[in-house]
Amino acid sequence: MYPVYKSLGVKEECKDVKVQFPPQHQECQPGLEYIMMPRPISNNPYSRGSGKLQGKVAIITGGDSGIGRAIAYAFAKEGADITISYLNEEEDACETKAFVEQIGRRCLLVPGDLKNEEMSKIVVEKTIECFGKIDILVNNHAVQFVQNSILDITSEQLDLTFRTNVYPFFYMTKAALKYLKRGAAIINTTSITAYQGEPLLIDYSATKGAILTFTRSLSQSLIKEGIRVNAVAPGPIWTPLIPASYSAEQVETFGSGTSSVPMDRAGQPFEVATSYVFLASDDSRYMSGQVLHPNGGTIVGS
Repeated sequence: MYPVYKSLGVKEECKDVKVQFPPQHQECQPGLEYIMMPRPISNNPYSRGSGKLQGKVAIITGGDSGIGRAIAYAFAKEGADITISYLNEEEDACETKAFVEQIGRRCLLVPGDLKNEEMSKIVVEKTIECFGKIDILVNNHAVQFVQNSILDITSEQLDLTFRTNVYPFFYMTKAALKYLKRGAAIINTTSITAYQGEPLLIDYSATKGAILTFTRSLSQSLIKEGIRVNAVAPGPIWTPLIPASYSAEQVETFGSGTSSVPMDRAGQPFEVATSYVFLASDDSRYMSGQVLHPNGGTIVGS
């Protein structure tokens, strides 16, 4: 049995031990949640919601699983209806939709490849058709490919990583912008790697740095429109992207060890989602161009 914290709602061997995962690997990107062991914890057991997003409509890219799923659950608990954009992870997406509807909110699934700019327009148009408005845009999806050296990063991989991780953030924002009114929020997912770098994820880290600067620049561009733009920079989080990126042996010690975060464990998606709730709600109405850091205690430059 792999030890985890009792507070996360799963079996405990002993307290104050590092989290470990069974060795596992997936060949597809960005990964499938329903075959992971143990499953990531997306539903916050400590939150019932308090209406912070009541009546709002949110688009979440990559919302089928991982951090995106946890954001969808957290937003739904706060009263928001959800559009989930995802690539092709149908089983994960349907599971997320079912839980959002169980909470009592509506959920629209829109599959498709966001590397195609037209797909962003389709996501936005279907959201307007279904819900009539957009209040929150969460640009969250990503891929990453582990390479030991920059010499191993092909031009094809470099192109794929940037076209997946960066271009759609522009596309989605452009498509949604004409529907975003004063008080709307855009939240981008960057990463701790944008601040610290990561030798095995050079191109991925570069995209996350681009997203950080995109957030700050877009915030300045939209501030007079009353649209706030912020970001979240998670540390190591147990999501499908991890077994889809790392070897089985690397997964086994993901988030723990001497080179990891001070808390010496990977985070769970629900532990990140609360940052998005804060940035989407009026609680953060005096914040724009900022980044929150749910990263297990690592100190980084802001």
